[in-house]
This record gives sequence, C-alpha cells and structure tokens, in this order.
Amino acid sequence: MKKRGFLVLLSVLFIVLGFGFSAIAEEGVTDTEIHIGQWGPQTGPAAPWGSVARGTDGLFKMINADGGIHGRKLIHHMFDDGYNPAKTKAGVKQLQEGIGMFAWVSGVGTSPGLAVESYLMDRKIPWIGPSAGSLNWITPPQKYLFAVYPLYYIEAKALCEYAVKKMGKKRIAIAYQNDDYGKNGVKGAAIELAKHGLKLVAEIPVEMADTDMKPHVMLLKKAKADAVLLWVTPTHAVRIVGTSKAMQFAPQWLSTSTCSDFPLMYKISKGLWQGVVAATFGELPDSDNALMQKYKKDAYGKFAAKGERWGLFYYAGILFAEPFVEGLKRCGRDLTRERLVKEIEGIRNLRGIGPKISYKPLDLNDPYGSRQGGKETFLVQCLEGGKYKKLTDWMEVEYP
Repeated sequence: MKKRGFLVLLSVLFIVLGFGFSAIAEEGVTDTEIHIGQWGPQTGPAAPWGSVARGTDGLFKMINADGGIHGRKLIHHMFDDGYNPAKTKAGVKQLQEGIGMFAWVSGVGTSPGLAVESYLMDRKIPWIGPSAGSLNWITPPQKYLFAVYPLYYIEAKALCEYAVKKMGKKRIAIAYQNDDYGKNGVKGAAIELAKHGLKLVAEIPVEMADTDMKPHVMLLKKAKADAVLLWVTPTHAVRIVGTSKAMQFAPQWLSTSTCSDFPLMYKISKGLWQGVVAATFGELPDSDNALMQKYKKDAYGKFAAKGERWGLFYYAGILFAEPFVEGLKRCGRDLTRERLVKEIEGIRNLRGIGPKISYKPLDLNDPYGSRQGGKETFLVQCLEGGKYKKLTDWMEVEYP
C-alpha cells in the first residue's frame, strides 16, 4: 500500500511538473491564454478617445490569428468607463477580482488612471502604456507601471518653444481641463515660457461638464492672447474654437496630442481645425513605416468593426501596447509578472510606430530614465481636409 501510494504521488508530481502549469500559473495566465484588461470611454465627451481600446483589440486579434505569443492567445477584456473615474475603479475591480487579469494595458485618461493606480500597484499587477502623458506615472516611479505616452509636460514645452521661436508669439494663454491632465500642460508651458522671459497671459480652467464656452473665450480674448494652448477633450476643443470664430477671436491654436487626430478634428469642427499646430506621439496615418502598413492591413483591415476609422486614436491603442507585446515575447513560456517586469526593463530603443521606447531597472533617482519609455514628440499642423503638415522631426525635449 505504501509503495502504491508513493507511485500515485510520483505520478501526480510528474503531471503537475510536466503538463499542469496552469494549476500553478500566475493569475490571468493558463497554458493557452493570457487575460489582459483595459478601459476606455466609448460614450460621453471623451468618446473620440474610445477608439484607443478598439485599436488594442485589433492588435491582439491580429496576434492571435498568427498563433498568439508562445502558444498563448491574448484574451482582451475592455469596458466603457465614460471617462468617469468612479466607473473606472468599479470596472477594474470587477474584472480583476472576478476573472483575474494578468496585466492592464493602456487605459485612457489621467483622472481615470489615478483612480486605479494604487489598486493595481498595491497588488503588484503590471500596467503598461497608460493612454495619458501624466507626470503621475513616474513621480514617484513604480515597479509595475511603465509609461509609453510622451509627457504632456514636454508637449507643452515643445509647443511653446515653437510658438515663440518660429511663430513670434508673445502672449500665450491656455484653456485646460481642470484636472491633472490639464495641469500638466499648464506646468510645462509655464516653465518653457519662463526661459524666454514670458509667462502665460491667461490660465482658463474647463470642467468636464461645461458646455457653454463663451465665458472661457471671453477671458482669452480679454487677455489679448495671440496663441492659445488647448489641453481639453476633443469635444471641448471644438467648442472653444467654434465659439471663438463666432466671437471674432482668432489666435494661433496649439494643441496637445490628445487632439492631434486631424481628420477627426477637422470633421467634427467642420473645418475650423485647419491651421492648428499640435504635438503628437505616433507616425502619421499614411506613413510608409513597414509596421504601420502591417497594422493597417492586418489589425485594422481584418479585425476593425464596420465603420471604424483608421486614425491616430485607433493606432494609439496599438503603439501603447507594443512594449507589452515585446515583453511577452521575451518572456517565452516562463510567464510571470516578475519576469515580465524584468524583460520590459531590458527594452532599449524599441522603435515601433511611436517614439523610441527605452527602460531600465527601477531607479528612484532616475524616474524619467527608468519608467518613462517614450521621450520624443514631433509637431504637425492641420491642413485643409484634415491633412498633416509635418513641422519638425521626432525630437527629445529637455526634462524637467
């Protein structure tokens, strides 16, 4: 009986070691699947950004059609949070505790991200490529959080430098979303303008619930701004520009990358977006970049829903996930959260369809170098029909 019991135990051990990895695998990982979570607004004033999550979905389906990653399919769980932090928190908790996500990818918005940052980090759950260029993701740097999106802070610096040096602007103002996203833009602009002996002539907060932009435009006009930075949602940006047109106020508009999907912005503004200068974080939609062409043909062409538009916001969901996919490939079959972190920390100069991405092991004294993957941006101007005019090449802007 003892010998039989020993043989049974030995057989179970062989099964577990040889075939039963799923029984002892990391949360969200089985022999055949990797579960990944993502939120993004499909409704509400920030709905134009919702295509980010749909772009990630197309990427994962493309990868799965090619066999997955080391024999595992990427199971994508995305939900609509309406850009409401309370809904973000509830949705993340429901998926994490109900199904169990191995990691989270992208996730639109600074305020929604801040609502779940501590929840994910306290549980040592990797979060790669937040779809927001917030300083919060690297101050302080955290082991399981890897930023991809170039900072709003450096976008504001790049735009202000260009406005002053190349366009001769002296009176620059900002209309900003009254949350951390908008305040990142204010901070970068103020620091860059100070280098030129200037300061913001007006700082106008915009609330998510605001619909009437007349009071905001009146203040910008009163400040005699010759250039205005827009650090708001696409919906609010269009309302501000439209209201300004009606009030005969015509400064040079300067926009963060969140409004740099020109075909979309041109369409919803009925052409008023023409002339806007924006910072951006991804190759142009008609780029001859080989990866861009592959994503357009396979991720978008084969898996996008009918009526989906190929544009910056859609393929942003791809480029924010590129370091995550690279990390999974480097892990091989030995997929754990700790291994994923280690492999992503080893990424150097990864060039996909966005800025070069580099990380290194967590260094509290070098948050920008260790956890801010994307450090480049470039500037574009909107032409008739929503076409792009490239004003600069990729450039790395000084930080801090």
